[in-house]
Amino acid sequence: MKLLVATDGSKNSLRGVRHAIALLKKLAEPGSITLISVHDDTALRHARRFVGKQAVDEYLRELSDADLADARKLLDKAGVKHDNIIRTGHVATEIANAADKGKYDMIVLGSKGRSALKDLLIGSVAKRVIEIARTSVLLVR
Repeated sequence: MKLLVATDGSKNSLRGVRHAIALLKKLAEPGSITLISVHDDTALRHARRFVGKQAVDEYLRELSDADLADARKLLDKAGVKHDNIIRTGHVATEIANAADKGKYDMIVLGSKGRSALKDLLIGSVAKRVIEIARTSVLLVR
C-alpha cells in the first residue's frame, strides 16, 4: 500500500503519521509512506519583490524541513520506507494533485479537531482535500 501523509509538524499531523505506520504494520505486503509538506505562498508573493524569489523559496523550504523532521524520526524508528514531497501553493489542491500524480492508494490527514462551527466559518484543509481528491482520504482524530 502506498500512502501519502500530509504533515505540518503539528501534534495532529503526527497522529496521522502514527496511524499510517500502524496501518502499514498490519498489512501482509510491505508498503511505503510519502510525507507531503505544503506551504501556501500567497502572502509571500508580495515579499518576493523585495527580498527575491530565492530568499522566499529558501524560507519555505526551511519551514517544510522543520515540519517534516519529527515525522521522519517516527518513520525511521518504525523502520517504514519513506520519502517526502515539498510543495508551495494552495495546500489542499497540492495534496490532492500529488496524490493523483503519484497514484497513491490513500491520503492520510491528521484532523485539527476544530468545532464544526469554526470549520464552517473558516474552512479546513482536510474538508477541502476530501471534496476535491479522487484518492481515498483517511482523516485521523
